[in-house]
Amino acid sequence: MALEEKNVVVLVGGVGGAKLAHGLAQILPPGKLTIIVNTADDFWHYGLRICPDLDTVMYTLGGLVNKANGWGIEGDSFDMLAALKRYGESGWFALGDQDMATHLLRTQALLKGDTLTAVTQKLTTALGIGHTILPMTDAQVATKLVTVEQGELDFQVYFVREHWQPTIRSVRFDGIEGAAVSLEAQRALASADVILFGPSNPWLSIAPILAVPGMRERLLARELPRVALSPIIGSEAVKGPAAKLIAELNYDVSAKAVADYYQGVINGFVYDVLDAGLHIDGVRTTTFDTIMRTDEDRVVLAGRMLEWALETE
Repeated sequence: MALEEKNVVVLVGGVGGAKLAHGLAQILPPGKLTIIVNTADDFWHYGLRICPDLDTVMYTLGGLVNKANGWGIEGDSFDMLAALKRYGESGWFALGDQDMATHLLRTQALLKGDTLTAVTQKLTTALGIGHTILPMTDAQVATKLVTVEQGELDFQVYFVREHWQPTIRSVRFDGIEGAAVSLEAQRALASADVILFGPSNPWLSIAPILAVPGMRERLLARELPRVALSPIIGSEAVKGPAAKLIAELNYDVSAKAVADYYQGVINGFVYDVLDAGLHIDGVRTTTFDTIMRTDEDRVVLAGRMLEWALETE
């Protein structure tokens, strides 16, 4: 079976995951890629349901994303945010004026009884996205971080307002017990020829997806390639708090710690050529240049990952 005939599922969260998903979307024909996205970062803000990771993936695949940030909409204005600040609000979470349309429509649909899966499909279809973007669950799940300095914080407060500076003691996912894998995600996993894990923070972006009851079982239900891409190069994260978090949770900051975290879930692991001397046991491995500086880099890396993942077939 040719590469373009494969059904690919990728689990992602954050900017790095969105970049890999974008690279895959350039390789695979419409309908062959399903992106399952972390929604434990979602929260209510001014009465609106904000889904940062879903929106980052959607804007990236839809050609709307602010490339300098990796999130938000290119050229967006912030007049509404400025007006909130005039009323004395801090405006710590940057809601763009165009971005607000997404949040308004999503919230309206959810309040009418639509599932998050259904409203996401409506939004992506309207943006002309030919691949499927799915939330990890339709239930509301929230990442909670227990910190040394400020006690328990909601994820967005920790990540955005506090610029991920508080020291983390532990992480939990509120509401995860009542979550379930949607029928749409079940079908995608059941028909997948390969499953990839994006270069997303394993403990903050991928862990909530794996924690959805029934998710691990469905990932492991059949023998097929399950390959993760490390977000750590050397002792640094490509982007975000992954390296800081790993150290605070008393792991070695390395691609090996990422591979160890995924043990029992993956059977393939990709990490950067700069770490080629690192010895990783228990899983098939390879190294590539994994930094996605340009759109072309995303396509090249996505293609190499897929080809390598499928070599054992």
